[in-house]
Amino acid sequence: MNKAIKSPYLVPFNGSFKVSRADTKPPKAKRDKKDNKERLEKYVDEFNELQRKLYAFDKYAVLLIFQAMDAAGKDGTIRAVTTGVNPAGFQVSSFKVPTPEELDHDYLWRTTKRLPERGRIGIFNRSYYEEVLVVRVHPNYLRPQRLPSSIPGDDLWTERYESIRDQEKHLARNGTVIIKFWLNVTREEQRKRFLDRIEEPEKNWKFSETDVREREHWDEYMDAYEEALNATSRSWAPWYAIPADDKPYMRACVAEIIVKTLRELNLRYPDVGEEERAKFHIMEKILRNDN
Repeated sequence: MNKAIKSPYLVPFNGSFKVSRADTKPPKAKRDKKDNKERLEKYVDEFNELQRKLYAFDKYAVLLIFQAMDAAGKDGTIRAVTTGVNPAGFQVSSFKVPTPEELDHDYLWRTTKRLPERGRIGIFNRSYYEEVLVVRVHPNYLRPQRLPSSIPGDDLWTERYESIRDQEKHLARNGTVIIKFWLNVTREEQRKRFLDRIEEPEKNWKFSETDVREREHWDEYMDAYEEALNATSRSWAPWYAIPADDKPYMRACVAEIIVKTLRELNLRYPDVGEEERAKFHIMEKILRNDN
């Protein structure tokens, strides 16, 4: 199974992660906007080449999971990191309110259907982690799921963490490389971004009344994130808590972690055997004489 790369933002595997101690801003020496944009461009170029090798190598799938509070920058980060990457090589899936069909299955069903096949990159903009985040903050969302009444509420989240760990370990054992990003934005920075959405007409469509109401549950969400990340960050499916108050730095960090993880896979283009090479020579002669 693939192992997590070293990063100052890697969530430890021993349950010691604290949201209150997690960085939300870059180190002072790394706040230059131009430098961060150049870092991003460098890693995006390499990501493009690695994606080609991933597709040709055809032994691994890659799953990138993005979770965050509203306005942390998930959509923009996904766009920025995948710019220049062949669109045929990846797919982005967003998960909103479950449909009636999805509610008739277990909560992992709808995301399992969207897992990437070998050679491709799957990106989850929100994911099954919503079931231990927003659903934990709003337990009334459990009612439509019609769970067996014998499941005690206090044990439900522990059981869900266990199911998620089991699912991710199974995927990792079978060739899916899982990288999970929590974009860690402060409440104050979120407030500023919401105001921007109100004040700038072209951003009005992004804003909703629900966004403001959810801010009332900020501390509950932070508790839910802290517990979920501690319970599910493992070497084969690591969480990275990325500072999100500075978008250029955040995007460069995400791209760097993806690229360094893919480097460790030793991806390569398939070798062509002597028999195939001999056929190439024959085909080359035919093509050169076909004019």
